[in-house]
Amino acid sequence: MSLVVTVISPAGKSHEAGAMARAALDRAGGKVEGSVPFDRPFAEDILVSGLDRAAARAALEADARDFDVVVQPEGSPRVKRLLVADMDSTIIGQECIDELADFAGRKVEIAAITEAAMRGELDFGQALRARVAALAGLSEEAIDRTLAERVRLNPGARTLVATMKAHGARCVLVSGGFTRFTAPVAARAGFDRQVANRLVIADGRLSGEVAEPIVDSATKRETLLAECAALGIGPEEALAVGDGANDIPMLEAAGLGVAFRAKPRAAAAADAHIRHGDLSAILWAQGIPRERWGEG
Repeated sequence: MSLVVTVISPAGKSHEAGAMARAALDRAGGKVEGSVPFDRPFAEDILVSGLDRAAARAALEADARDFDVVVQPEGSPRVKRLLVADMDSTIIGQECIDELADFAGRKVEIAAITEAAMRGELDFGQALRARVAALAGLSEEAIDRTLAERVRLNPGARTLVATMKAHGARCVLVSGGFTRFTAPVAARAGFDRQVANRLVIADGRLSGEVAEPIVDSATKRETLLAECAALGIGPEEALAVGDGANDIPMLEAAGLGVAFRAKPRAAAAADAHIRHGDLSAILWAQGIPRERWGEG
């Protein structure tokens, strides 16, 4: 099986990064058939045979200290028709529930639970209910302040969504967080749809409850598959991006599952891990040069 290895250099050193990648592939027993620097000096495709996908990725990531690599089977649908993305620590740089907890004076406690849940050490639903319960009585105003003062899109988020939509893709934000955050974030970034949990609010204060059913890892996968069915496409034409353990099922279901600056379990389960570039690196993974990027 031939593979397409995309080498992505955020620093604009794709020539040097490509040379390092070819050497790593050669040492691992691969045969480099050719290369195409399709977006100098940031991105290059390398065609290689003689290695499976996992072996090629492992060999490349061992040397990829300042560049990213994405390994895909040659001939797979390159430009995806569906993007399903996680929100917290993926499309935005924050964990909203942790920032909300700061207004209740409980950020350190809540953030520790969030981190453990994202590493896959706790049941997601139980951890979510426990964190929301700890915020009972917090004023609804804290949500608005968190949005205004703390929530920021990660670099490349708007460009990723705008470009994929310009190439005909549908873009869906699916989060284990809350609709009070996903709705405005989806609007800012340009997503077509958002799916998330709903906080229960009574008399202007958080009740400490989250409406059932919980949007969890299974929901994320089901959302991706349902969107594929609605579009009349197979999962191989879908791209998923996330950072935590609860993203693993959708990362595994997608034709291209991308971990973004992720926890170890998510990074291992994904097809690729973007460690150095911003979210726009996912466009290079699809072979889209900057001249074809949308307005972000």
